[in-house]
Amino acid sequence: MRKPIIAGNWKMFKTRDEALQFIYQVNQNVPSTEFVDSVVCCQAPLLRDLVKRKGENLAIGAQNMHYETNGAFTGEVSAQLLENIGVEYAVIGHSERREYFNETDESVNKKIHQAYRFNLQPILCVGESLDIREANETNAFVKAQVEKALKDLTDEQVSTLVIAYEPIWAIGTGKTATKEQANDTIKEIRNVVKELYSSKVSEELRIQYGGSVKPANIKELLSMSDIDGALVGGASLDAVSFLELVEAGLKK
Repeated sequence: MRKPIIAGNWKMFKTRDEALQFIYQVNQNVPSTEFVDSVVCCQAPLLRDLVKRKGENLAIGAQNMHYETNGAFTGEVSAQLLENIGVEYAVIGHSERREYFNETDESVNKKIHQAYRFNLQPILCVGESLDIREANETNAFVKAQVEKALKDLTDEQVSTLVIAYEPIWAIGTGKTATKEQANDTIKEIRNVVKELYSSKVSEELRIQYGGSVKPANIKELLSMSDIDGALVGGASLDAVSFLELVEAGLKK
């Protein structure tokens, strides 16, 4: 059985005071990591504050990182620094990073390799636009993203990877892929990994769904065979809502 993973992606929301208030509200109520992994991914200036104050069942993740260890990259954050301050996860290749900041499949692959060098757990994001979905090209598009992202990774690395399937047309729009649509595409991702690696690796790999996930629909999404959790935007900003989401993981 794959352990569910629920990750909140706060994007560019919350001041320090708001972030600390959230942590104090959820710390004592997050389920044990024995049953579900609970993650909050926040803006870089908040990371150290949240790492210092989080409870033992909550992990903190970065929303981005650079693929070089150090250098003249003004405004970037290194994986080495993230590891040094106690960050455990890093979201890599989110569609907003790809669209607004020119990230490519190649740079995503470099970042995943770098994350593993510094003991960070990558959450690799893949997903298609509405035009691609309507042209019935979702599987081919997502397959190409996965193949390029996983280039030269080992079996052991891929088996511990988290992939978040996020159809771009469902992010922040209020639209959600049906549980069948999400599960079918996630099955396809698992099949791609099976072709590249092995059945064992593909079965150990955890794949989340993301795209307008909220307490009202997370249970039906998690009821599907291949959906192992969720990467959640807006609904993860509220402490009560976040706890409802992670508690849904207990019933997976």
